[in-house]
Amino acid sequence: MTHDPGRPSAAGPPDRPGDPPGWPGDPPGRSDGPSERAGGEDDGRPYAALVLAGGGASRLGGADKPAVTVGGRTLLDRVLGACADAAATVVVGPRRATCRPVRWVREDPPGGGPLAALDAGVCALHAEPGVPVLVVSADLPFLTRETVDTLVALDGEAEAAVAHDGRDQPLLAAYRLEPLRRELALLRTEYGHLSGLPLRLVLEGLRLRRVSAASAPSVAAAALDCDTWDDIATARARIREHDTVLDEWMGAVKAELGIDVDVDTSALLDLARDAAHGVARPAAPLTTFLVGYAAARADGSPEDVARAAARAGQLARRWADEAADTPTGAPTSAPKSASATAPKSSEATDAGSPGAAAASDTAATDNTTSDDTATDNTASDNAENADER
Repeated sequence: MTHDPGRPSAAGPPDRPGDPPGWPGDPPGRSDGPSERAGGEDDGRPYAALVLAGGGASRLGGADKPAVTVGGRTLLDRVLGACADAAATVVVGPRRATCRPVRWVREDPPGGGPLAALDAGVCALHAEPGVPVLVVSADLPFLTRETVDTLVALDGEAEAAVAHDGRDQPLLAAYRLEPLRRELALLRTEYGHLSGLPLRLVLEGLRLRRVSAASAPSVAAAALDCDTWDDIATARARIREHDTVLDEWMGAVKAELGIDVDVDTSALLDLARDAAHGVARPAAPLTTFLVGYAAARADGSPEDVARAAARAGQLARRWADEAADTPTGAPTSAPKSASATAPKSSEATDAGSPGAAAASDTAATDNTTSDDTATDNTASDNAENADER
């Protein structure tokens, strides 16, 4: 396959400098160099996250698939953003720069396949036995917090909630930690190893709750994974569709700026419209910037944004109403002084007025009479000169 210069090379981005040392008690042979920690081992949040980010990406020509961008963000960062509220996050695969701290581990042996990677991630998790574990691959550009919440809401007798789009998706699922550990141990005992085994084997001994498109549309959308460049192109086109592009852009900007605040997009767009129509078009982006700045100077909450937007919107409407109420022909600036506006002695009337036209005609008549008189005088003088001669 010919390498596309617009696509990332097989090598991932360099590690960030100054990464902290690994967690104490890392399982031997599992950790791949220094690692990072996200949150506490169990800080009261309802789930842990396990992201599989390995594999050779042979259908992408060996490119580093988790580092491929969709909507200006890497596939891995998009997944990590969807599960940002996890109590702890473990990523299995080669270390890369990421949008937030995570713990890195590698499967044993490296390249041993998804079941071995899942086992490595589970061994690295430090979570309470009852905490659900979200397990996802790093190539799901449309994974959302809504999808995550749906999957990790395990209840009743279910030991796993699995997305189902005609077949079970074990890498878009949530598992109870202890049953998952049990099944992995049983498979290791049965086969003697986990390397190269199909991931679906782990589902066979679990009580499943299947989540279909009919019951959860967001889960169906999240099931789109990116295995080929055609899949990447489809994902890139989808985020630019009219009904999703603003939400996608807002999410990308917030991720890029490191902020996480819910804002009423409709209110901000209404404000921008009022500023553009009532003041001037460039006022729209400047006004929304000032609203964000004002909200940040407060507490930066969604309520602060809403209050600042409401006040700026009222101002824009007052500005527009003021212009609409100004009578036609009313002066738009302070009048000049009487001395400045009085005509000069040689300018008794304005050039464009009827009086000016009459004066001009009179002046023209006077000039003509004067010319005629001058002609008669010249003729008389010539006659007198002739008589003398």
